[in-house]
Amino acid sequence: MNTADFHFDLPPALIAQTPLARRDASRLMVLDRKSGARADKSFSDIPNLLRPGDCLVVNDSRVLPARLFGVTGTGAAAETLLLADRGGGVWECLTRPGRRTRPGTEILYGDGLLRGRVEGEAGEGNKLIRFSHEGIFLEILNQLGEMPLPPYIKARLEDPERYQTVYARAPGSAAAPTAGLHFTPALIEQIRGVGIGFWPITLHVGLGTFRPVKESDISRHRMHSEYAEISPETAEAVNRTRAGGGRVIAVGTTVCRTLESFARPEGTIVPHKGETDIFITPGYRFRAIDGLITNFHLPCSTLIMLVSALAGRTFVLDSYRAAVEQQYRFFSFGDAMLIL
Repeated sequence: MNTADFHFDLPPALIAQTPLARRDASRLMVLDRKSGARADKSFSDIPNLLRPGDCLVVNDSRVLPARLFGVTGTGAAAETLLLADRGGGVWECLTRPGRRTRPGTEILYGDGLLRGRVEGEAGEGNKLIRFSHEGIFLEILNQLGEMPLPPYIKARLEDPERYQTVYARAPGSAAAPTAGLHFTPALIEQIRGVGIGFWPITLHVGLGTFRPVKESDISRHRMHSEYAEISPETAEAVNRTRAGGGRVIAVGTTVCRTLESFARPEGTIVPHKGETDIFITPGYRFRAIDGLITNFHLPCSTLIMLVSALAGRTFVLDSYRAAVEQQYRFFSFGDAMLIL
């Protein structure tokens, strides 16, 4: 298939710039894969749209304040975006401007509170930077860093916690698993109260998920790897759901990719820690999930390709066009879709 097969026209005015006052007040488009029916609901209706015995699986990764502003030894400005922890104080980073951060370059952040040295190249123009500091790295990052909002969000985010899910626990992402932004503690309590499971996995979201597909033939696109974990407790809960006839609903494409990466051929989930670079496109046979909660994605992105693999390209694109006509809000702070 070609990348152009996943194009749709999106008016810029529909790209949500700020979150709603209430997380669960987002609109929810519900797609029924079997009947081809489509319905318009509110995200707060989720407990009534699922069944007791179903299980929601969420991504509990927390977004790092990963955008740092520093100066090189020559006094030139250098912006750094942390992408992935490579261990031993070394991070894979995106730097701007790249020409100022050749191997050997020293960068000071916060008047030297944090220091970085470019160790080498990491591919795709990214750099490997070794950081040195006194004290706890995450505390320094919280002091110096900014939230790395996507480039299509131009408005200032007044409350950085609105770019975190309410259940975010494990620091490590360069972008939010945005399908989970709609949940509130009260809604989660209501979901559990009607007998629907609510279990976490962890996938640290990197920018590779959002990189544009530059190949015209999608089979030639290669995903960047991302670190993921499935705990024994979550694996057991998911397997118990399946065995009892319940449905496993992934909250977000990151959860879908994690579960599908580490599922056995018959769909059983095994506890796992490791990297995944799975790229799900139409024709893929899903083993681990029965449904998906997701936001509305960019045209021609790997994310809309994944959604099309689950619900069918024609159905998905028709639904996206309907969402445009009905002025749904798109992307990170936008509305959501439930596919069953």
